Amino acid sequence: MSFSRKTLGTVIAAACLSLAGFAQAVELPAVPAEIKEMGQLRAGVRCDQPPYGFQDGNGQFAGVEVEMSRQIAEWALGSRDKVTFTCVTAENRVPQLLGRKVDFLIATLGVTPERQRVIDFTTPYRWGASDVVVAKDSPIKRIADLNGKTLATLKGSVQAKWFEDHMPEVKTLRMNSAADALQTFRQGRADAYTHDAATLVVVAANDANARLIGEPFQISDAAIGVRKNDEAWRDYLSAAIARMHEERLFRGWVKAFVPENIQSYYLSVFEQAKPEEKL
Repeated sequence: MSFSRKTLGTVIAAACLSLAGFAQAVELPAVPAEIKEMGQLRAGVRCDQPPYGFQDGNGQFAGVEVEMSRQIAEWALGSRDKVTFTCVTAENRVPQLLGRKVDFLIATLGVTPERQRVIDFTTPYRWGASDVVVAKDSPIKRIADLNGKTLATLKGSVQAKWFEDHMPEVKTLRMNSAADALQTFRQGRADAYTHDAATLVVVAANDANARLIGEPFQISDAAIGVRKNDEAWRDYLSAAIARMHEERLFRGWVKAFVPENIQSYYLSVFEQAKPEEKL
């Protein structure tokens, strides 16, 4: 699903107007002085992960996390336009943050102990899970059936690490981007493709020859990543997330970027409690 910037603005404005009856919004803390001085935010976002972060047919940045970044810019600096975007991948997003190429990562970033050792996280804004997509006629029914099979995934992804730790018999083809991993699977060079379940829901919905295994694993929180010792900025962003939830902004963004037939999944990850891990 794609929207022009004008149409998207109308959708989001309507969603925001519907909140007029809500209680007073969460009060945000003071914007850190260094952020005010910069006058422009630099967000690291995904460019190949609809509906979270992608570039539309006109090359414009779009998606739920892109809209989150614009909302943060409006609250912190007074304008949704005071944010620039840098495309990051699963492999390079943390180095981009540590190298000060971006001021924060809002890029389908799962909270893991390994990452917490090198960067800091805000409070989560959603939960996420991993899943696997296979060909519709594949004999693979469960994750356990992947033993001895070839699996497409992304370099530096939590899914690659999970299979390395839990199912070393699975051969992983680690690609640079989600588009590369999906193409590898569709070309038959891999028996399956693993990624965030939210991404794979879209893949399965748009490909009559693919289906989800439907056995979610590695259920975790997604949060905004910041550099260590940026506590004031981290706390500001956490308060902004709380305000987004209170004003139910995620609902409008999901409806703007997600086809109606799969909106329920995305609304659940933003609005419902995180489920328990089964695997």
